[in-house]
Amino acid sequence: MSQQVVHNKTNQVTKEPKLKKKKQKWDLKRTWQLHVLLIPALILGLIFQYAPMFGIVMAFQDFKPWLGIWESQWVGLEHFRTMFEYDYARQVIWNTLIISMLKIIFGLIVPITVALLLNEMYKMAVKRTVQTIIYLPYFLSWVILGGILLDLLSPDGGLVNQFIGFFGVDPIFFLGSNDWFRTTVIISDLWKETGFNTIVFLAAITAVNPSLYEAAVVDGANRWKQTLYITLPAMLPIIIVVGTLSLGNVLNAGFDQIFNLYNPLVYQTGDIIDTYVYRVSLVSGDFSYGTAVGLFKSVISLVLIVVGYRLAYKYANWRIF
Repeated sequence: MSQQVVHNKTNQVTKEPKLKKKKQKWDLKRTWQLHVLLIPALILGLIFQYAPMFGIVMAFQDFKPWLGIWESQWVGLEHFRTMFEYDYARQVIWNTLIISMLKIIFGLIVPITVALLLNEMYKMAVKRTVQTIIYLPYFLSWVILGGILLDLLSPDGGLVNQFIGFFGVDPIFFLGSNDWFRTTVIISDLWKETGFNTIVFLAAITAVNPSLYEAAVVDGANRWKQTLYITLPAMLPIIIVVGTLSLGNVLNAGFDQIFNLYNPLVYQTGDIIDTYVYRVSLVSGDFSYGTAVGLFKSVISLVLIVVGYRLAYKYANWRIF
């Protein structure tokens, strides 16, 4: 009897891969049209995303445009050594880390707080109006928002300086002062991005079982305790996911935003890796050094993205690969 059971199990194990292969073939026959539709996207990806990656070799060359990649002199890791020996390059990396980390931290705290406050609103009309007003800046590009901020924060008649002038405060050059530029960048980023992140956390709140709140009311818990012991723990998985996935953006401090707001007066505190690469490679023409800095940033970002995904899977049971 036992031998027959073992024989049946071995036959079942050998049949399972065959069944899977047949199922895959059948699924492919039914969905081959959808796979064909992917071909244009794959071709575009290969042409515009993967083919240009061959230019990475410029980071290891003394690239001259008139000589091309094949004829330019090979210098190995010289540009990477220069990057770490150059004081200003280290300052740029430090600026990027400070700005991006502050964006990540406040980009979690503020939307979570706004989502909790919106969740306490009982009048849906007011709630939707406030949510729409907060969400609207997300659809505007930094080119438009940069122009708006230049007018609002101008030391010569800007609305913000006019307002603080009523309290006897001298005009502040927000976008031209190293003491104020980072603060302005963080606040303006929150102004633009808070609406989208708030919707993410509101969706997590709506998934909470209402019976938990009913049980808490029966036990005498007020709104604050319900938020502290029910809402926030229920939001914790999505908070961990958003936070850990943000690790991949530690070296992305926002090129569009910085490029439209900064100027030579604030290079000391506002210049980040992306803007530095832009000026070094495209403006100054040092393509090899700019490629080396960009490659360094890309490798570190890839490592952080992988770490973020693994942490999200470990602590929030969320997996992408």
